[in-house]
Amino acid sequence: MSRSSYHHGDLAHALEVAAMELLDEQPAQAISLREVARRAGVSHNAPYHHFGDRTQLLKVLAERSMADLLARQLRVADAHPDPRAGARAVAEDYVDFALTRPHAFAAIYDPTICVPGRPTETMAPLIAREEQLVADIARALHPAYSPDQVEASASAMWGAAHGIAELGRAGHLTREQCMASIAVLFG
Repeated sequence: MSRSSYHHGDLAHALEVAAMELLDEQPAQAISLREVARRAGVSHNAPYHHFGDRTQLLKVLAERSMADLLARQLRVADAHPDPRAGARAVAEDYVDFALTRPHAFAAIYDPTICVPGRPTETMAPLIAREEQLVADIARALHPAYSPDQVEASASAMWGAAHGIAELGRAGHLTREQCMASIAVLFG
């Protein structure tokens, strides 16, 4: 990347692309600003102008990963108007994201990056929308439930899918075992 690209505003995009490429290859905690600069083809100081520090880099990685996950989840939900089929498809997609993008999935839920109860301004609406999506699915599956029951059902569904995703991501379950588990729970 040339200095002229930086002056035309491409630096931020180039750095984020480089950081996300690195996240596809390694855990977020292993990524350094220097490595991002090297991947983007800019000076080792350039990332500091965009991210500020390594913590901000990790937060951006988690935010971009959550945005990607949420976009997928919304597309899947929209494609499956039947509540049961939609619940299963969204859960399968959630597990698929964890298995195909394990470092991105881990970054989203790393409590040192996205501190529980204190998400960034960018992450907060993403989390809220994901929670709303799951609550909408729970409400569609159980229209007679009270709001408290819908909330409990949504938590149970998300927790089950997340647990299966984590077991698969860690290698304790194969993809086939993960998807069979989702089929049993949401089938």
